[in-house]
Amino acid sequence: MQQSETNDQHPRQTQRGNILEAARRVFALKGQAATMADIAKEAGVSQGLAYRYFASKEQIYRELVEQALAQAEIETAQPAQEPSSTPGQQLVLLITRLVEHRRDHLETFRLLDQVLSSDKPPDDVAELIRQRRLNFLTVFRQLIVEGQASGEVAAGDPDQLLIAMTVMLEGLVRFGLHHPEQFQKRCPDASILLRMLKP
Repeated sequence: MQQSETNDQHPRQTQRGNILEAARRVFALKGQAATMADIAKEAGVSQGLAYRYFASKEQIYRELVEQALAQAEIETAQPAQEPSSTPGQQLVLLITRLVEHRRDHLETFRLLDQVLSSDKPPDDVAELIRQRRLNFLTVFRQLIVEGQASGEVAAGDPDQLLIAMTVMLEGLVRFGLHHPEQFQKRCPDASILLRMLKP
């Protein structure tokens, strides 16, 4: 009996994942105007089946945002946890991952951008994004300060360097959202951004 339950779980997880992936594409295109009917159609399932997995489009939306934030956390936090690397090396890893993550996951950034641009984003979701951003900026700034102390990062106001780097990264996303094909072909290498930090 237990083996049968395990076998039943795999198709359910696959179907659930299929609906989430379809919803990611739909929300990336339509934002909050997306409906469960849109999501079900994109997933190739009936609307009733979609409701068996998710109570509402808001539940799907929240889960997608949480997934996006968790993935971003993995992508950006890992370099800072390398114990034997210098601050400069950690910055190289961090910025490389940030650029690659933006290049490879534009739909995720479109979703997050829609949350923050919305007139009435769900409070808990907007707060999750704000908190994640604050945590990231704290880590990023600390690496800049430590890199300056070790002589690996250009001298100057660390807050100005942080803002300059953040604006460039956000600019990459904006360009990618408006020109996705061009962005995929010509996304700048992280080394171009890293020149700003060179002493």
